[in-house]
Amino acid sequence: MSLIKRADRLPFIFDDIFNTDWFGGSINEHKIGFNTPAVNVKESDNEFVIELAAPGLVKEDFNIELDNDVLTISSERKNETKEEKDNYTRKEFSYSTFKRSFNLPDTVNVTDILASYDNGVLLVTLPKKEEAKVQPKRSIEIS
Repeated sequence: MSLIKRADRLPFIFDDIFNTDWFGGSINEHKIGFNTPAVNVKESDNEFVIELAAPGLVKEDFNIELDNDVLTISSERKNETKEEKDNYTRKEFSYSTFKRSFNLPDTVNVTDILASYDNGVLLVTLPKKEEAKVQPKRSIEIS
């Protein structure tokens, strides 16, 4: 199942007529089956947390890679259904994909990155290196 589902073709016809830049191009590009999920990035004293909203997927749909301090989260999903009754056959398919990349700062401990997926939200936890964490206030004695 795609994140965006259109029940009929008629709205697309009107969109094509009214959302066309008549001098070349389109005001609103329609990319069926493609949706870039919303992302929040939070920072605390000990870690960064990436929250990626991707409802309707399962954890097996995601691919998370780290290459030269670039974290890439991607998903590719294909869905096909076929229904045969009496004198007709109905076949539907959808294809959805996205890819998001993040340049990680030097303060991230790349060996301890964790990821989890629950209730349509992918959480990627990026712990900070010990030397990058905020140190508590302390008093220094003068000798």
